[in-house]
Amino acid sequence: MSPTATVLGEDGLRRCPWGLSTPDYVEYHDHEWGKAVHGDQALYERISLEAFQSGLSWITILRRRETFRKAFSGFDPALVAEFGDADVERLMADPGIIRNRAKVLATIANARAVLDLDGTTLDALIWSFAPKKPGRAPRAFGDVPAVTPESTALAKELKRRGFRFVGPTTAYALMQACGLVNDHFADCFAR
Repeated sequence: MSPTATVLGEDGLRRCPWGLSTPDYVEYHDHEWGKAVHGDQALYERISLEAFQSGLSWITILRRRETFRKAFSGFDPALVAEFGDADVERLMADPGIIRNRAKVLATIANARAVLDLDGTTLDALIWSFAPKKPGRAPRAFGDVPAVTPESTALAKELKRRGFRFVGPTTAYALMQACGLVNDHFADCFAR
């Protein structure tokens, strides 16, 4: 697998190199990654999962996503915002999620931050940081940034509003996953 070009799948479709590494990634690459995500609950889920992914492989999170959804009440911010000490202990004992206390607490705090947004929605806030014009289509991994001015500004604004575990790299991963930017390789069918 070359890091500088798309890879031809058995189905005849060219994909970003990572998009063929496992069946889970094929499904995620083809149907989710880079597609526009809207709605506060959906975006809160993505922020939460990106935070849990920090320092880990995305496949680890992807394979546990349904368990995360059950553990965090479908990522309904109103429900998660009510979580207390007993919920934290329940989550810390759940082998189906990543049991990192700081990330669990951040997910609860972020639900509260979603509910405390003044005069806007999470959807409107996040999408206001989408680049005004699309970037060049990457042809190699080296063409894909880890951080951009927009992701840095988004992270700063989220932190200002009380969100945690939302640094510029996590914010850029969120922007990629939710379709604010299109980092599918130039000759990837999903572009």
